[in-house]
Amino acid sequence: MKLFTIGFTRRTAETFFATLASSGATRLVDVRLNNSSQLAGFTKRDDLRYFLKAICQMEYVHLTDLAPTPELLHDYRSNQNWPAYESKFLSLMSERHIETIALELIANSCLLCSEPTADRCHRRLVAEYLRDKWGDLEIVHL
Repeated sequence: MKLFTIGFTRRTAETFFATLASSGATRLVDVRLNNSSQLAGFTKRDDLRYFLKAICQMEYVHLTDLAPTPELLHDYRSNQNWPAYESKFLSLMSERHIETIALELIANSCLLCSEPTADRCHRRLVAEYLRDKWGDLEIVHL
């Protein structure tokens, strides 16, 4: 099973949707805490749902259980301490038992967040956590 991840920052709408369309993913799982920000541009919730269906023939799902808490996000933005953030977010996923999420919701899906790369983004942590719990999961960062 494949699980894709993508960030939208530093991408044009054309590049973003072309990448998604060619990935083979059938669903976009939005793992952002806030999905309707003015700063999100073409990835605001309602616009994104429309564009995904019209351009990529993809389904849209927003799962806040896969997002950090407002406090955790605020702490990281304040101190930029990635190891502390990573540790706290891993504990949060464990407390939330995210591995119990329906496999069919994640299979062949793409996790969306704003970070341009996955190295310091919680979408990577979510994908790796699920791979560690489920086993047979190939992660592809777009």
